[in-house]
Amino acid sequence: MVGYLLSIFIGLSLGLIGGGGSILTIPILVYCFNVDPVIASTYSLFVVGITSMAGALSHYQKGNVNMEVAVLFGIPSLIAVFIMRKWVMPMMPLHLISIGGHQLTKPVLLMTVFAIIMVIASVSMIRKRREVVTDHPCTNYKRLVLLSVFVGTITGFVGIGGGFIIIPSLILFAGLPMKKAVGTSLTIMTISSLIGVLGDVSRHEPINYAFLATFSAFAVAGIIVGCYLTKYIHDARLKPVFGWFVLCIGVVVLFSTIHK
Repeated sequence: MVGYLLSIFIGLSLGLIGGGGSILTIPILVYCFNVDPVIASTYSLFVVGITSMAGALSHYQKGNVNMEVAVLFGIPSLIAVFIMRKWVMPMMPLHLISIGGHQLTKPVLLMTVFAIIMVIASVSMIRKRREVVTDHPCTNYKRLVLLSVFVGTITGFVGIGGGFIIIPSLILFAGLPMKKAVGTSLTIMTISSLIGVLGDVSRHEPINYAFLATFSAFAVAGIIVGCYLTKYIHDARLKPVFGWFVLCIGVVVLFSTIHK
């Protein structure tokens, strides 16, 4: 039951700051429900996709989604995600290399990369950053597409939504204000995450949809509350606090993975 309650924070994070939900999803699945890290990456994509969809619909109704930018950023990203989940990940062997008598396995590599990303993301959230918005924003299409492919690759490999990369990219290179960047980011994460799941369903052991439905329902409840609270709580106050929280989790995950 603790794991289900914690899943509410996945939605709260996505609703309040537009990212960080998938950073919480994998540790909750792995440590609270004993899900294998490789399977957890698939489950994470499903949960983040469904939860982001609920948030994206809420933001769309408020006019906080730029569909042109969502399509421009989303298409290269979802192509990269699908390639990673459909072909690249299945090609990776379970036992990668042996170092000093210790086997580097695929699950260990995934959790190590994931923990490093958590630490990097936490630093990004902790650092104070001015929001740059101009009266006549100029979209840097080349950088948006390149970052889109990068986010799609990371999403496909680790199973995270990448909101902490998408939102700054949309602000800096598409000239979107914070609230539109959050809504557009949730739309992009919905598409790329669910496409990633489609790349997985044909190759994994049967997916426990009953468990995922229950888990996702708690996360969706969280994002509904989070979207509502955005009226009263500024994300600039939340990000540093959440960043320190993510940093602590990332260090713990990295330490426990290395010392297995």
